[in-house]
Amino acid sequence: MSDVADIRSGMDAGSMQALVEGRHGDPFSILGMHQGVDGRYSVRAYLPGALRVEILDRDSDRALASADLIHPAGLFGATLAERNAYYLRIQWPDAVQVTADPYSFAPLLGDLDLHLISQGTHYNLSKALGANPMTIDDVTGVRFAVWAPNASRVSVVGDFNAWDGRRHPMRLRPQAGVWEIFLPHITVGERYKFEIVDRVGNLLPQKADPVARAAEPAPSTASVVASSEPFRWNDHTWMDNCRNADHFAKALSIYEVHAGSWLRDMEDGGRALDWIELSQRLIPYVSEMGFTHIELLPIMEHPFGGSWGYQPLGLFAPTGRHGTPEDFAYFVDRCHQGRLGVILDWVPAHFPTDVWGLARFDGTALYEHEDPREGFHRDWNTLIYNLGRNEVKGFLIASALEWLDRYHVDGLRVDAVASMLYRDYSRPEGEWIPNRYGGRENLEAIEFFKHLNSIVHDRFPYALMIAEESTAFPSITKPAAEGGLGFDMKWNMGWMHDTLHYMSDDPVYRKYHHGSMTFGMIYAYSERFILPFSHDEVVHGKGSTLAKMPGNPSQRMANLRALFGFMWGHPGKKLLFMGDEIGQWSEWSHDSSVEWDLLDEPSHAGLQRLVRDLNRIYRHFPCLQHGDTVPDGFEWAVADDAEQSVFGMLRFDAGRRLAILVISNFTPIFRGGYRVGVPFPGLWRRILDTDDSVYGGAGLGSGDRLTDDLSAHERRQSLLLDLAPLSTAMFLFEDGEAMTEVSDPEGLPSWK
Repeated sequence: MSDVADIRSGMDAGSMQALVEGRHGDPFSILGMHQGVDGRYSVRAYLPGALRVEILDRDSDRALASADLIHPAGLFGATLAERNAYYLRIQWPDAVQVTADPYSFAPLLGDLDLHLISQGTHYNLSKALGANPMTIDDVTGVRFAVWAPNASRVSVVGDFNAWDGRRHPMRLRPQAGVWEIFLPHITVGERYKFEIVDRVGNLLPQKADPVARAAEPAPSTASVVASSEPFRWNDHTWMDNCRNADHFAKALSIYEVHAGSWLRDMEDGGRALDWIELSQRLIPYVSEMGFTHIELLPIMEHPFGGSWGYQPLGLFAPTGRHGTPEDFAYFVDRCHQGRLGVILDWVPAHFPTDVWGLARFDGTALYEHEDPREGFHRDWNTLIYNLGRNEVKGFLIASALEWLDRYHVDGLRVDAVASMLYRDYSRPEGEWIPNRYGGRENLEAIEFFKHLNSIVHDRFPYALMIAEESTAFPSITKPAAEGGLGFDMKWNMGWMHDTLHYMSDDPVYRKYHHGSMTFGMIYAYSERFILPFSHDEVVHGKGSTLAKMPGNPSQRMANLRALFGFMWGHPGKKLLFMGDEIGQWSEWSHDSSVEWDLLDEPSHAGLQRLVRDLNRIYRHFPCLQHGDTVPDGFEWAVADDAEQSVFGMLRFDAGRRLAILVISNFTPIFRGGYRVGVPFPGLWRRILDTDDSVYGGAGLGSGDRLTDDLSAHERRQSLLLDLAPLSTAMFLFEDGEAMTEVSDPEGLPSWK
């Protein structure tokens, strides 16, 4: 009896009852080894269902004591004369288990970790929070840690403890609101969640780990312990080249991909490909098509596939739909070995309301705002991150850095920036809260973007930070140090909408909207722009890009070819969504595949070849790159011929020794003998015409042309050209010496 009294020393009946009922907020004060007033040591372990428990010397496996059952629910205890490192030998009804005691370990996270978490500046957050395999005191296992400052009890649950929250309650580190525990002998691949009791004693739905680095494939929702072993990268050449690259001066042509619907395996029930299969199929295709980068719609773990990843809950975990984190790293590695960059869509604007996710994570509005006027998106029925909270800002910035560091990705396209910059975004009057100055700007979001981009560029100077921002908010791509938001590039949504509106008109009416195609150049250099034809334009009843074009099927295809020629000739980097390059007729569906069988038809195969050739020309000739971000690389050749719907653009290299004339005829009328002024006398060689027969056209356009000493468009020399109906043509001027600077010394792409 005296031993049992010693074992219970320091515990009252209420504490024991709270422990066995899963309500005790400080389990380490009861469990593990404790020294009593008499100098002896008690060891206590809560093991519901155990039949017998022994305390073993860790070094010799010698039995030190047999534990007594001190509470019928499964609380065992024993006394020792001296402090020993120990194991527990547990007799279960059908097995014997020898294990280190999770409650025998000292506090795990250091004071610096906790301080940085509280300050929102722990930029290696997944190495502090989440599930991290490690060895402590020669014992292998997993350290679990989670931020839940308003919880009264947090436990880690999983297959390893029958999802019973009473078995592994965690230690609170109150200075940061972080709960932690080390579970011995847990291995990579284990499923887990956190069980949380809120501040008033309510048991919440079990929560997935916000900082998990792996997750079960949807529709399952558990987090998964990921390996902490570094991936063996083979992309050293790529990474070295990236550090010295000038993204603004070089070609940037992005192929936007939804990984789940680029290609489906129809022989296996129409399933999506995994990362290994995508490495074998997608990478060679994109490389052959001449794109420089793949941009993936969000691959962070998300519960609802119909959100296309834009409602993520696992900002540190590649979705389990396509394989393991190592499989995703392999995909990026293969992209880099194939000389392709990888850009990820990343969503810091909002998150879904799923009860097992971030919503009211510890029973309070932890990640989101309490007030729905700040914290709820009406458009998407999602919750908005509270960027006024240090820990939330740190969580998001650490997520961004995770993808750049752990997975070597080359950039992030930040989704829905406009929705973050304005407090009244998509809100009627009276249903939003002004900032402290009474304005509509979200000051916290502005500071967040400045800080995010500064940190990213400090740690990863080569990384591209791209904003999807649809308003005229100023200085998106101006450095943060100069008062801007610090993004590298911005999607030119205005150009996209104006251009598609013009192209969807019947050609007979285009002359009335001529300015739609020239207006973009008024502001083209106010930011560094990407010209996007993205996934958003081929869903929700908008029709495919080809279906937007007017006329009969042949004219529609000609319109699209002419549009792509105009786009690749226009200043700005390029982005094209999958399926556009083959002229898919149907809207994109995330549950199906790109309609690859269309390539059996010559017109669709011709369009695909055109996009390939446009990419190769763009990458070959500096004059099509230089003016993307600086105005001295561009001049209008023809800007005011609304009556004939003709546009002419001149693109120059930095030394103005190379020039390309890009001329478009957006009517179905042949324009024979069309005179256009050019800046240099001599031979202008045709390098592309979208009406060429190899692309599905009629081949009615001009070939190479010598200039005439006749003035036109305020220039002394001119070319007399035949402009095919619904076409864009490119003519190259070269001074000979300049051609030593391009990839092909003959001055023409190798396939011509």
